[in-house]
Amino acid sequence: MKITRLFPLACAALLGLASCSKDSDGNTSKLEVRLMDAPGDFRSVVLDVRQIEVHLKEEKDPDGWKTLGFTPQAVNVLEYVNGRSALLVSEDFAPGDLKEIRLILGPDSYVIGTDGQRYDLKTPSGQTSGVKLKLDKASLRERQTYQLLLDFDVAKSIVERGNWRPGNDKKERYLLKPVIRVVAQDLRAGIRGTVTPAAARPQVLAIRSTILGPDTVSTSADASGAYQLTDLAAGTYRVEFFPSTTAPVGQPTYRTAVRTGVVVTNDQITDLGAVSVQ
Repeated sequence: MKITRLFPLACAALLGLASCSKDSDGNTSKLEVRLMDAPGDFRSVVLDVRQIEVHLKEEKDPDGWKTLGFTPQAVNVLEYVNGRSALLVSEDFAPGDLKEIRLILGPDSYVIGTDGQRYDLKTPSGQTSGVKLKLDKASLRERQTYQLLLDFDVAKSIVERGNWRPGNDKKERYLLKPVIRVVAQDLRAGIRGTVTPAAARPQVLAIRSTILGPDTVSTSADASGAYQLTDLAAGTYRVEFFPSTTAPVGQPTYRTAVRTGVVVTNDQITDLGAVSVQ
């Protein structure tokens, strides 16, 4: 069974989805970088993330940094709590070891306090050399998806100046001193099941919403109607079934089927059982 991962913002459309396919066969790995948050006492915490890099060589080698495919953007980390995470990077990557990851932050990070006021965050180290996080035994293997989950701790990362008083410059109230825990893991979750009738030979799409747009993985059911999607990130998916053939004369028409709210947990395979497209 051949599995194809579809990326958002690409150039072609497949079955009404604005995505291009990229074959995951070959000797490459897949690297994902995600961001999640522990809740804090703010209405919003917005990080101005400009660039994400990983280090591939020894720590002091300045040539070891590689810039990842990331579009600079403002991320409200408080939208990604209680198990939700923001997909920042998803790209093919050469197998090998990763030593560090670095976030370059711009000058426009801020919080919205419980009083509804905006307070700019000063991030001196994040604006220059970046926020560096060491990785322990992070190894990408061929044809597998590897995830770096950045767990941002709002309560520890945002520090109020002790001498700040109401009426002072709002830009001087808070400092951003990022405290981030890195969880590095192979992705071994998946979805499987069967489609009836098998003669419909449907394409199966698993779609998860992210800040990059829909993250879509697809495969095709085999001659027996069985399918399996692997290397999925944990999350909630919408699974769609698109018949690729027409029903024989005298039989009911094949139709598209949809399953929503499909929960996928890392290291587990979610079995959808039999789904009818007739």
